[in-house]
Amino acid sequence: MASVFKKKHFWGTVIAIILLGYCVKDISLTDAQKLIRKVNFYYFIPAIFMEYLMIFLKAFRWKTIVEKTKNIKFPRVLSLYSAGQVLNIVLPALTGQVGRLLLFSKKENLSKSYIFSTIVIEVLFDSISLLIFILILSTVSFVLPPEYSSVSYVIAFATISLFVLLYLILHFKDEIGSVGRRLMRGRWPGLYITLKKFSYSFTRGIDLLRSSHYFFRTLLFSLLAWAAHVLVIYYLFKSFGFDLPLVSAILVMVINTLALLIPITPGNAGTFELVVVAALLAFGIVKSDAVLFALALHILDLLPIFTMGMFFFHSERLSIKEIEAEGEKEELLGQVEVPEMATEKDKI
Repeated sequence: MASVFKKKHFWGTVIAIILLGYCVKDISLTDAQKLIRKVNFYYFIPAIFMEYLMIFLKAFRWKTIVEKTKNIKFPRVLSLYSAGQVLNIVLPALTGQVGRLLLFSKKENLSKSYIFSTIVIEVLFDSISLLIFILILSTVSFVLPPEYSSVSYVIAFATISLFVLLYLILHFKDEIGSVGRRLMRGRWPGLYITLKKFSYSFTRGIDLLRSSHYFFRTLLFSLLAWAAHVLVIYYLFKSFGFDLPLVSAILVMVINTLALLIPITPGNAGTFELVVVAALLAFGIVKSDAVLFALALHILDLLPIFTMGMFFFHSERLSIKEIEAEGEKEELLGQVEVPEMATEKDKI
């Protein structure tokens, strides 16, 4: 029993239940019934379509990131990406990203350090896209609340720093390698070999930053994916009868993304609702309507990805528990494998 209390999943679930309880504690059944009766469910059709479109666009983005290394057919990319997102949703903290890394590596015979580099690239382009949407907000009458404005500056600084760091790694990798060899090979040969293996695959993963064609193509898919999510929120506004402009949907998306940068609960349950409700209350939406809207949006976000992701797990005869167990004992740097020179094009 004591081991249960040590698991991230257990405490994440406890926090989710507490936060959800806090959100719904003042809502009566009568309020819920009134709102449901006036909801226009026809707007759910384009909202669901946009949810699926967002998943397709993010899968296309990952295909673009890896296609210089391995050309994977899109149906395979889509199912694999969906399964990876299920892991990212279900497992709290950053365990989901580790599970996703292991899944991609296992199923596509790509090294873990290479997959890690593609995840770093995804985070970079998501950050750039988010900053562009924040810039759009700054050009209209809406402004981010002060508590979120400071976070946006942090994201801007972190994004620029990450981009510069990756750029320097790419353009000075030989010099960095020679310094590491001179300082570490004699003193710590094991650590030197491990880092050399990791850097070999990692630099291959971020190599697309050299190409303006791949860079802007990846950025385009990122922007379109986030725009699709903005439209999901906007169509849900219409469905619930909220008289709010499109820019309000952008603001809800930006604030929600800023607040959920690090997942604390499984599927961001509770934290998602709390943040969306806070944003809608600022627009004058009554709490009961805001809570039910947040629940509907969360379900819309989760259902499509779970539908496709769980199909992959079923067809591949894999279980989430199996990936989670493997992820808990995984050491990224210690288990990176370098391909043999003869098979360099086949396994990165």
